[in-house]
Amino acid sequence: MKFKYVIYAAIVIGFAALIVYRIVSTKGDEKGGATGGNRPGGSGQAMKVDGLVIKPGPFDNILAITGSIDANEQVVIKGEVSGLVRGIYFQEGGNVKKGETLLKIDDSELRAQLSQALTRQTLAAENEKRARQLLEKEAISREEYDAILAELRALKSQTELVRAQIAKTVVTAPFNGKIGLRAISVGEYLVPTTAVTTLVNMDPVKITFSIPEKYSRQVKPNTVIKLKVAGSEKEYTARVYAVEPRIEAATRSLQLRARADNADGSLIPGSFANISFPLTSLKDAILVPTQAIVPVQTGKKVFITAGGKAKEVMVETGTRTEKEILVTSGLKAGDTVLTTGVMTLKEGSPVKVNTGKKINSI
Repeated sequence: MKFKYVIYAAIVIGFAALIVYRIVSTKGDEKGGATGGNRPGGSGQAMKVDGLVIKPGPFDNILAITGSIDANEQVVIKGEVSGLVRGIYFQEGGNVKKGETLLKIDDSELRAQLSQALTRQTLAAENEKRARQLLEKEAISREEYDAILAELRALKSQTELVRAQIAKTVVTAPFNGKIGLRAISVGEYLVPTTAVTTLVNMDPVKITFSIPEKYSRQVKPNTVIKLKVAGSEKEYTARVYAVEPRIEAATRSLQLRARADNADGSLIPGSFANISFPLTSLKDAILVPTQAIVPVQTGKKVFITAGGKAKEVMVETGTRTEKEILVTSGLKAGDTVLTTGVMTLKEGSPVKVNTGKKINSI
């Protein structure tokens, strides 16, 4: 019996010790919460954050867009008359000059037609000569002479038509350029719808691109743009020479075209180009790191420091670069924008700002 009482007594003492411990711990926590202690979450302790002092500076507002590279001139070479191909006088991928012979189509049948037409024309000319002499002697009427003269003129026209057809059997280059791959062979029967090859003039090249409607008023004649193509780090320049006179309704954009030198042929028609289009240059622009901007339902805000506390400021922004955003209103020179901890800060939160940390900029 005594052993059982000892067990009961030990259990009671244990529970009592646990209750006392809980009471003491609770009081300690309440005390620590009231004073803030040394815990980071204490309301009286300033939160350590990084900041950036606003210093306005020059900024080139660059619009990054994509475009396509087009040939200066491009045409599909086709024959104008039907016939057998008797000769091909170009090398695939080679350069040709304007007027250079590319292709010869058999013209033997046309030359036979020309010979026949010339014979008829000669006979008609003799008839006209005799009829004119008879008209002068009033041996025939004027109507008879006019009919003979009309026949002569018709035969002359037929002769010229055959000559024109013979001329079309020789296909020449319409401009200087590089020839493409041929799609026919010697001896093949060619019709006017058959594509022989392509001819491309690619020096200079044309750069076709579009900009959003809201930037259309900032387009200036002869604007110089920068561009790069995939697989190359080289930067090319081009000059805008033509602007579409209307906004494209489907995309709400304005189409422009620039011209770039391409003496080395490195810009290939049909490829894409990454374009940097200059809009405006600002002398006193305010740029803040992208991480400092907090999107909210009514717009965008940043936190600045005022009297050792965080202060919310609504801002309006413009162009966004890779690391920075242009702020058009809401901030001024000398403001210290907080760049870290912005998602946990609240209006009036105590902050300790470190402005010595470098912020990388473009």
